[in-house]
Amino acid sequence: MPESETGTPNVSAPATPGTPGAPLFTSLRVDSLSYDRKSMPRCNNCFSVDSFVPGHSCFTDFPKPDISLTRKLGAEFVGTFILIFFATAAPIVNQKYNGAETLLGNAGSAGLAVMIVILSTGHISGAHLNPSLTIAFAVFRHFPWVQVPAYIAAQVSASICASFALKGVFHPFMAGGVTTPSVSIAQAFMLEFIITFNLMFVVTAVATDTRAVGELAGIAVGAAVLLNILIAGPATGGSMNPVRTLGPAVAAGNYKGVWIYLVAPTIGAVTGAAVYTAVKLKEDDVPQPSRPRSFRR
Repeated sequence: MPESETGTPNVSAPATPGTPGAPLFTSLRVDSLSYDRKSMPRCNNCFSVDSFVPGHSCFTDFPKPDISLTRKLGAEFVGTFILIFFATAAPIVNQKYNGAETLLGNAGSAGLAVMIVILSTGHISGAHLNPSLTIAFAVFRHFPWVQVPAYIAAQVSASICASFALKGVFHPFMAGGVTTPSVSIAQAFMLEFIITFNLMFVVTAVATDTRAVGELAGIAVGAAVLLNILIAGPATGGSMNPVRTLGPAVAAGNYKGVWIYLVAPTIGAVTGAAVYTAVKLKEDDVPQPSRPRSFRR
């Protein structure tokens, strides 16, 4: 303990510069947009004016351009393009070459596409790839509502671009990639609701719960997609995603039952997220794991 010149212990010695006595940040917030559970929250959205305005750390009247959002939208566009192109190409190839892909090939192509996109862009944009998932994340405050329109715009535009690319490559076999129901409207609606519920239940677990095995997120979500298409593919095409249906429908000019694929997946995704949120363990039920998490920047 430091002493004064008289030899009396100095109990109020100043702290070493740069080492505050209390934590700067008292909590962390999980952001499903980027699967980032490690980075500390900090203000990067405004210009620093510490030297001009005492007691203030930033000046919000002049915000910086949100370059981060631009990159996320770019990654979301590319990821959705890859998903739609390969998930739609498989049934088109199946049609063109007389069943060469089979149902298992169609399901595997979509599952693998989801897996590689999550593993490659999940740390940038969160790899939503699906307006229904984006809306469900926003409903449960894992994603900011203000960014929802931009994300959906990126997803829809990527789907349309991928679909017209497929039309140019595989013309005139585009019809094979359109998801249309081969069962009644009620059956198709329930199937799309259930399989999207299953998908979002898994996504919510690996994207928002720190106790889930986040390192296997891509495999888990890809496997859920594969399983869903194996069951629902012959009946509805196994869309689970409004833009999986919308882009090919626009390119092929076939809008049969398109409303089912816009409404049922959205309701199913919100329900799936709600159910997992209801059943997941509370923060104080078990200790936090010490193993590293995936999808960190």
